[in-house]
Amino acid sequence: MFRLQSMAHTVRAVASSRNVARACSSASSGHLCKNSDSLGGTQPVETAIKSKLEEYFKPSHLQVINESYMHNVPKGSETHFKVVVVSEKFLNEPLIKRHRLVNNVLEEELRTSVHALSITAKTPDQWENSNKVVDKSPACRGGAGL
Repeated sequence: MFRLQSMAHTVRAVASSRNVARACSSASSGHLCKNSDSLGGTQPVETAIKSKLEEYFKPSHLQVINESYMHNVPKGSETHFKVVVVSEKFLNEPLIKRHRLVNNVLEEELRTSVHALSITAKTPDQWENSNKVVDKSPACRGGAGL
């Protein structure tokens, strides 16, 4: 069963493989990044993640970073993400509950296409009092060798 799921995951990753150009812009609700391919389309998994996080959290700052290129997956894959969500919904919530909220919102993506998700979840005050720098992720330490 695991091998079949792994193969299906690989097929999805290959099917979404594209050259990605990153363009970032500022929006009134915060800093938003958009990935687009050379054909002018968007990456569907990243777009779904952004849309769901924006809809549920109404963030003052949101970053969705596709880190798949750092891993042993086909070029253009959408399997490894880092999200930074700054929202009033995190007020008085412990870190574990904040992460669970994000995981619940992205349940479908985590079940079907996203292999890894790194989460930074802060309140607006925490974000304002921080250095507003997203730590660089460590290099990939292995993988399935696909």
